[in-house]
Amino acid sequence: MVTFSPAQVCVKIGIAGISKTSLPALNMLVRAFLAGAYVAMGATLATVSSTDVANYFGPGISQLIVGAVFPVGLMLVVFTGAELFTGDAMFAPMSMLQGHIGIWKLVYLWVIVYIGNLIGSVFMAFLVSYGPYSSWDAAGVVTVTTFGLRAIQIGSAKVAYTGTMGLLSCFFKGILCNWLVCLALFLGLAADDVISKIAALWFPIMAFATSGFEHCVANMFFIPAAIITNGFTGNTVTNLNWAGMWTNNIIWTTLGNIVGAVVFMAIVYYYCYKSEICALCKTA
Repeated sequence: MVTFSPAQVCVKIGIAGISKTSLPALNMLVRAFLAGAYVAMGATLATVSSTDVANYFGPGISQLIVGAVFPVGLMLVVFTGAELFTGDAMFAPMSMLQGHIGIWKLVYLWVIVYIGNLIGSVFMAFLVSYGPYSSWDAAGVVTVTTFGLRAIQIGSAKVAYTGTMGLLSCFFKGILCNWLVCLALFLGLAADDVISKIAALWFPIMAFATSGFEHCVANMFFIPAAIITNGFTGNTVTNLNWAGMWTNNIIWTTLGNIVGAVVFMAIVYYYCYKSEICALCKTA
């Protein structure tokens, strides 16, 4: 097992940022689509696994189960080379701070990956809403399953942020979420074998998912899945619609995720290890 120092990891992040921002647009979009789908797979597993758990063991254990299984999504992203916006929110700024890329390369990466993640997440939301979240009889009458009801519960909670303090809470949860997500990626790059990388990724992601922090790409799945599945019930849930998805969650979560990655990871770690990073870059 090889372990890299924090400064070496920062250099690896900066170099990775070069290759990420150099991808052709269509290639980048496809990789981003896959990342959105993979995160949604972890989110689906978390939804199904936590169904009815709170009724028997309490909300804490229910959240712990969510956290225990959700990391599979990021593992799929990392080991397949897919492009995830929340990770790229750290990679591109670190690469820019090291002088490898300019601001337009960062914007190019962020915009295309964000769009691709959204498409992949919503695509998965349609699949699971018409799959395990619903049951159809021979006459075409639909019944929402217990898993679907759990999905509606999760999505409804994510669009319940109202007022200035509510939206600020969503923003803060976004910061905390991506701080941990980027720490997971940072730790993963510090190891050089698969088992160590899995352990490095699992613990921080488990911490963010269990704590109930907000991840914009995961919410691009959770909320649409709830909207589509809730449509089968005919019920109206406040803000559980396509406009509310953005105004009551995604916009504020995305901004928080960016701050968590740029400020608390890229800028802070570049500042802490700037001299070592510069020395390593000169000898590379």
